[in-house]
Amino acid sequence: QVQLVESGGGLVQAGGSLRLSCAASGIIFSINAMGWYRQAPGKQRELVASITSGGSTNYADSVKGRFTISRDNAKNTVYLQMNSLKPEDTAVYYCNADLLSPHYGLGPHWGQGTQVTVSS
Repeated sequence: QVQLVESGGGLVQAGGSLRLSCAASGIIFSINAMGWYRQAPGKQRELVASITSGGSTNYADSVKGRFTISRDNAKNTVYLQMNSLKPEDTAVYYCNADLLSPHYGLGPHWGQGTQVTVSS
Protein backbone atom coordinates (compact mmCIF):
# COMPACT_ATOMS: atom_id res chain seq x y z
CA GLN A 1 0.00 0.00 0.00
CA VAL A 2 1.26 3.47 -0.89
CA GLN A 3 1.04 6.30 1.62
CA LEU A 4 1.95 9.97 1.53
CA VAL A 5 2.54 11.40 4.99
CA GLU A 6 2.84 15.14 5.49
CA SER A 7 4.37 17.00 8.42
CA GLY A 8 5.43 20.50 9.38
CA GLY A 9 2.19 22.46 9.47
CA GLY A 10 1.22 24.69 12.35
CA LEU A 11 0.47 28.19 13.53
CA VAL A 12 2.80 31.05 12.64
CA GLN A 13 2.66 34.82 12.67
CA ALA A 14 2.58 36.81 9.46
CA GLY A 15 6.08 37.19 8.08
CA GLY A 16 7.19 33.90 9.58
CA SER A 17 8.31 30.66 7.97
CA LEU A 18 7.30 27.02 7.92
CA ARG A 19 8.71 23.97 6.17
CA LEU A 20 6.39 21.19 5.04
CA SER A 21 7.59 17.67 4.30
CA CYS A 22 5.85 14.80 2.55
CA ALA A 23 7.27 11.30 2.40
CA ALA A 24 5.93 8.59 0.11
CA SER A 25 6.17 5.05 1.45
CA GLY A 26 5.27 1.58 0.27
CA ILE A 27 6.32 -0.37 -2.79
CA ILE A 28 6.98 2.32 -5.40
CA PHE A 29 8.67 1.82 -8.73
CA SER A 30 9.04 5.48 -9.61
CA ILE A 31 7.68 8.93 -8.87
CA ASN A 32 7.09 11.49 -11.59
CA ALA A 33 5.85 14.92 -10.54
CA MET A 34 5.28 15.81 -6.90
CA GLY A 35 3.45 18.85 -5.69
CA TRP A 36 1.71 20.79 -3.00
CA TYR A 37 -1.89 21.96 -3.17
CA ARG A 38 -3.91 23.93 -0.66
CA GLN A 39 -7.54 24.43 0.16
CA ALA A 40 -8.87 27.31 2.22
CA PRO A 41 -12.35 27.22 3.77
CA GLY A 42 -15.00 27.82 1.13
CA LYS A 43 -12.50 27.72 -1.71
CA GLN A 44 -11.42 25.17 -4.27
CA ARG A 45 -8.21 23.24 -3.94
CA GLU A 46 -5.43 25.01 -5.84
CA LEU A 47 -1.93 24.14 -6.96
CA VAL A 48 0.77 25.85 -4.91
CA ALA A 49 3.91 24.36 -6.43
CA SER A 50 5.08 21.30 -8.31
CA ILE A 51 8.38 19.69 -9.19
CA THR A 52 9.26 17.06 -11.77
CA SER A 53 11.59 14.13 -11.20
CA GLY A 54 14.25 16.13 -13.02
CA GLY A 55 13.84 19.13 -10.74
CA SER A 56 11.83 21.52 -12.92
CA THR A 57 9.53 23.63 -10.77
CA ASN A 58 6.27 25.51 -11.20
CA TYR A 59 4.66 27.95 -8.76
CA ALA A 60 1.37 29.71 -8.34
CA ASP A 61 1.76 33.43 -8.91
CA SER A 62 0.62 34.13 -5.35
CA VAL A 63 3.62 32.31 -3.83
CA LYS A 64 6.42 33.07 -6.29
CA GLY A 65 9.44 34.48 -4.54
CA ARG A 66 8.21 33.33 -1.12
CA PHE A 67 7.85 29.54 -1.39
CA THR A 68 10.42 27.01 -2.59
CA ILE A 69 9.65 23.41 -3.52
CA SER A 70 12.37 20.76 -3.50
CA ARG A 71 12.60 16.99 -3.41
CA ASP A 72 14.92 14.20 -2.35
CA ASN A 73 14.42 11.38 -4.84
CA ALA A 74 16.42 8.92 -2.72
CA LYS A 75 13.95 9.45 0.14
CA ASN A 76 10.80 9.82 -1.99
CA THR A 77 10.23 13.08 -0.17
CA VAL A 78 9.09 16.52 -1.27
CA TYR A 79 9.48 19.72 0.74
CA LEU A 80 7.86 23.13 0.69
CA GLN A 81 9.78 25.97 2.32
CA MET A 82 7.36 28.80 3.01
CA ASN A 83 8.77 32.22 3.88
CA SER A 84 7.15 35.62 4.38
CA LEU A 85 3.87 33.93 5.17
CA LYS A 86 0.66 35.93 4.88
CA PRO A 87 -2.75 35.37 6.47
CA GLU A 88 -4.09 34.49 3.03
CA ASP A 89 -1.75 31.48 2.98
CA THR A 90 -3.91 29.91 5.68
CA ALA A 91 -5.24 26.60 4.36
CA VAL A 92 -4.96 22.85 4.54
CA TYR A 93 -1.93 21.86 2.48
CA TYR A 94 -2.00 18.56 0.60
CA CYS A 95 0.88 16.65 -0.89
CA ASN A 96 0.41 14.98 -4.27
CA ALA A 97 2.59 12.49 -6.10
CA ASP A 98 2.17 10.95 -9.53
CA LEU A 99 3.74 7.56 -9.06
CA LEU A 100 4.00 4.02 -10.38
CA SER A 101 3.40 1.17 -7.98
CA PRO A 102 2.76 -2.54 -8.52
CA HIS A 103 -0.57 -2.38 -6.68
CA TYR A 104 -2.10 0.80 -8.17
CA GLY A 105 -0.28 1.21 -11.46
CA LEU A 106 0.43 4.78 -12.56
CA GLY A 107 -1.64 7.53 -10.99
CA PRO A 108 -1.93 10.36 -8.47
CA HIS A 109 -1.83 9.83 -4.73
CA TRP A 110 -2.70 12.33 -2.01
CA GLY A 111 -1.60 12.91 1.54
CA GLN A 112 -4.04 13.48 4.37
CA GLY A 113 -3.36 17.21 4.58
CA THR A 114 -1.67 19.44 7.13
CA GLN A 115 -3.11 22.68 8.51
CA VAL A 116 -1.18 25.91 8.07
CA THR A 117 -2.53 28.92 9.93
CA VAL A 118 -0.99 32.37 9.59
CA SER A 119 -2.08 34.96 12.13
CA SER A 120 -2.03 38.68 11.41
